[in-house]
Amino acid sequence: MHCHAMITTRWVILLWLAVCWTVPVSPAQARETEKETGKAFYSGKTVRMIVGAGIGGGFHVFSRMIAPYLAETLGATVIVENQPGAGGLVALNRLYTAPPDGLQISLANGTMAASAQLTGYARFDLASFSYLSTVGTPPGLWLVEPNSPFREVQQAVDARKKWRWASAGGTSMLGIGAALTCEALKLDCHVVQGYKSSAEAALSVTRGETDAIYVPESSANHFVNARQNWALATISRGRSRYFPNRPTIFEAARMDADGIWAMEFLTNIEKLGRVFLAPPGIPPGRLAYLQDAVKRTLHNPQLIAEGEKMDRHIEYLDPAGTRQNVVAVVGSVTPEQKARVLKILSRD
Repeated sequence: MHCHAMITTRWVILLWLAVCWTVPVSPAQARETEKETGKAFYSGKTVRMIVGAGIGGGFHVFSRMIAPYLAETLGATVIVENQPGAGGLVALNRLYTAPPDGLQISLANGTMAASAQLTGYARFDLASFSYLSTVGTPPGLWLVEPNSPFREVQQAVDARKKWRWASAGGTSMLGIGAALTCEALKLDCHVVQGYKSSAEAALSVTRGETDAIYVPESSANHFVNARQNWALATISRGRSRYFPNRPTIFEAARMDADGIWAMEFLTNIEKLGRVFLAPPGIPPGRLAYLQDAVKRTLHNPQLIAEGEKMDRHIEYLDPAGTRQNVVAVVGSVTPEQKARVLKILSRD
C-alpha cells in the first residue's frame, strides 16, 4: 500500500509539473500564426507564377491551366507572368533571389535547371530552392517537318547533312536535347538559338527555317496532330504514350559507348521534368501551407480532367521526392563529366 501511494503521488506531481510548464497559446497568438502561414495570409494577395518562356509553349500552357485552380485553393489571385530569356535561365536566376514571401512561384524545367548548374551557367544552387512538387516527367521527342524525306532516325544519320536545330538558348531544354542528340549520333549540327517558345521553334521547322526540334511529348503530340511536324523518335528508354509506334532513340540508332553515355545523361536529367518551386528561405509554416495547397490543387479531379483533354497530364510527386531527385542528379556527375557536358552544350 505504501509503495502504491508513492507511485500515485509521483504521477500526480508529474502531471502537475506538465500542466504548470505548458504555455497556452492565446486566441490572439493563434490568429496571428494563421495570418502568417495560412489562408488568411494569402487572402487578397497576388501570387505570380513565373514562366521562363514565351507565350504558347508547353510550360506557359500548363501554368495557365493550373493558375485558376491554385487561386481557388489559396484564396488568392494567381497571375501567369512570362519572363523569357536564355531558355528559362533568366527567370530562374531572378526567382532564386526573389523575396522569400511565398508570393512568387514557378513551374520550371528541371532538365534545364540541372544542366545550367552542372555547366556553370546558373547563379543558383538548385538544391536550395523551396520545392512544391513535380508536375510531370515527360520524355522528349525528335521532330522534323511533316514532309521530311527522313522517316526514321537511321535515315537521318546516314544522310550526313548539316542539321539546324531550333532552340531557345544553349541551356534551354530545346538546346540541351539538340546538343546531346547530335553528340550521341555524331550529327553535323548547328543549334539555332533565339526562339521564345517551343511553339515558335516548332513553327520554324514547319517553315523550313530549321530542320529539327526536341520537345516534351505533350507538345510534340500537339504539333504532330496539327500536321505541323513528324516524330522521328522518343529520346528516352521507354516509348511515349502518344507515339507508341515510334521507336526510342536507343531502338532506332546505332551508337557507340560515348554516344550511349550522352543519351543516358540526357534521359536521366530529363526525369526531373516540370518542377514547381519557389525562392529559398520561405518561413516553414507558410511553405508547408503552400506545399499543401499545391498538392490539393494538383489532385483536383476537375484540373486533372481538363489536363487530360488538353493532353497535359499531371503526375504529382511530393516536395521531398522532388528535391531528392534534384540532389541525385546534380550530385552524381563527376568533374570530368561536367567538363564534357559543358563542351557539348557550348557548341553552336
